[in-house]
Amino acid sequence: MILDCAGKSLDLGSPRVMGVLNVTPDSFSDGGRFLDPEAAVAHAHAMVAEGAALIDVGAESTRPGAAPVTAGEEITRLVPVIRALSSGLSVPISVDTGKPEVMRAAVAAGAGMINDVRALRLPGALEAVAGLEVPVCLMHLQGEPRTMQETPRYGDVVREVCEFLAGRLAACVSAGIAPERVIVDPGFGFGKSTGHNLLLLRHLNTLQVLGRPILVGLSRKSVFGRVL
Repeated sequence: MILDCAGKSLDLGSPRVMGVLNVTPDSFSDGGRFLDPEAAVAHAHAMVAEGAALIDVGAESTRPGAAPVTAGEEITRLVPVIRALSSGLSVPISVDTGKPEVMRAAVAAGAGMINDVRALRLPGALEAVAGLEVPVCLMHLQGEPRTMQETPRYGDVVREVCEFLAGRLAACVSAGIAPERVIVDPGFGFGKSTGHNLLLLRHLNTLQVLGRPILVGLSRKSVFGRVL
């Protein structure tokens, strides 16, 4: 399967690595290191040289307790970096945001994919992606990023995550977003305990019933430190 990411191809015929670039002052692992556009661009080039097939750029930390960022601030942080990367890299650029105005600005700057931890649930997000005609990744998140890890509860985490993603996929189709443009993400570490994360990992193949590519974000997740 090959995704058209605003003119750049992402071949999903085999597993691919996504490089994550945080242009934030407060992300949990690298906050502040790549807030400067030149440092951000250099790091993205290094990740591609190491094998990344896609670079995901985010300007608002989604770690527990992180302060919210305005759309204007996100755009200010993102656009110079995305412009530089879209012209300087052969791989697609995705933007990690849930705000429709940021999605539009990022795609106008050269981003070829939307990666939304809120699965297009903010007002106007579905309509924005429908009009932008780029692929979108829908992530499962219980609660809100600031409080998601306080008391995550599920009756059956695998079933509930699968049902949520199926519902969001249906919402995309209803909004005019072709299912072929959609990727799903179970949201490891987002509103889930260590036990929930391990169950999802063990039963990850359950999500194949959705018929869509699966994005898995496991790098630097605290669940590994707890089980080692």
